[in-house]
Amino acid sequence: MSSRSSALPFAAIFLLALIWGYNWVVMKLGVADCSPLLFAALRILLSAPILFGLSLVLRRSLQIPPWHYIVPYALLQSTFFVGGSMLALHYAGAGKTAILVYMMPIWLMLLAWPFLGERLHGLQKPALLLAILGLLAVLEPWKAAGGSWYGAFFAIVSGFSWAASAVWHKRFAPPGQDLINATFWQALIGGLVLIALALGLEGWQVRWTHLFVLALAYNVIPGTALAYVLWLYALRNLPSGVAGIATLLAPIIGVIAAWWQLGEQPNHWETVGMMGIIAALLLVSWQHLRPKEDSILPQPQE
Repeated sequence: MSSRSSALPFAAIFLLALIWGYNWVVMKLGVADCSPLLFAALRILLSAPILFGLSLVLRRSLQIPPWHYIVPYALLQSTFFVGGSMLALHYAGAGKTAILVYMMPIWLMLLAWPFLGERLHGLQKPALLLAILGLLAVLEPWKAAGGSWYGAFFAIVSGFSWAASAVWHKRFAPPGQDLINATFWQALIGGLVLIALALGLEGWQVRWTHLFVLALAYNVIPGTALAYVLWLYALRNLPSGVAGIATLLAPIIGVIAAWWQLGEQPNHWETVGMMGIIAALLLVSWQHLRPKEDSILPQPQE
């Protein structure tokens, strides 16, 4: 492979990490003009036609997967993961939310133990310890009551659901199931559930400001359409562990962007906790760089 052709997949991964990372700031601005569940529903449902078009271009099957597989997958991947992220952003800062949601690889290795038979080994054990200590530092449970825990709670639920969706897909997907086909159907089903929840719990609360329209467009076009192209290109040209490095860079970019644009400066304990979680993600990523490591890669959602 020439130096130019080998550099392009790495450029795609870094661009993808930038898109994912900065999107936490974009989504935080978006929920200022729209109720969180409605924003999540609009984001998911407007991305479905793009996934449909991508399936047509790549000549993938449009047949709906088995209901017993696709419905739980849709609830985990779209309804709880994306909906939880938006609820977290409604209550908490973008940087803190990004870090807590991107604990997904930690929850993933814990879930893979009982459900996939993949025991913790190597660097995963110190990574788990670092993640737990980092989470405690971010949450600061020793502080006096008074601060809202809603944001942290929904961020953790979001990341856990993201990990659970990966385990569900790996264990229950039919043999030969096409990923783009599954993603289209789970987005459509999960988005419809989100819109029903949004209308039932929140009502139609949206102000169609220029900033909101731009935030929604960012999520649909670069955040979904371009992200999938970059993701598939990187997976085709890089080892899976290397491609997964975007899940490490994205929360770091999210914290820096939120600090720079939104003025969200973490306090001392939050900084220590974020560094611990990032160190844990780095150890997990390094573990997946090993040739025999069977990694479960997240889909490009954030």
